[in-house]
Amino acid sequence: MQTTDIRSALDDLLNQQQHPLEDVLARHFSPDYRQRTNGQWDDREAFAQHACKLREVVASARIDVLDELRDGNRYADRHRVHVTKRDGSKVVQEVYLFAEMDTEGRFARIEETTLMLEGAESDREMGSMK
Repeated sequence: MQTTDIRSALDDLLNQQQHPLEDVLARHFSPDYRQRTNGQWDDREAFAQHACKLREVVASARIDVLDELRDGNRYADRHRVHVTKRDGSKVVQEVYLFAEMDTEGRFARIEETTLMLEGAESDREMGSMK
């Protein structure tokens, strides 16, 4: 069983846009996936809408994992996402993430909070845009 991590999932979502979104989602996120970002819950369908919007906006991203911990089916990390948008502007967000993995090593649930370190005020909600 190949277990995913946030770097692999975000790289596939944002930098490997030649791969169909549904294939990327199936590889890294369980069918009943749920995510809470800054207090707002989304189901897998809403997350797919978010990922689709990100692919429209993001030209490239670098993911720096600063801290990472696994314990059984639990996963936690602190990472920074350095985004170059299609308009050339830059955004840096630091993310504090706690997750539960399914039996196939995919994310079943993520709860995260984001902190914008660089970017325009309109980029503050990049972690939940749709």
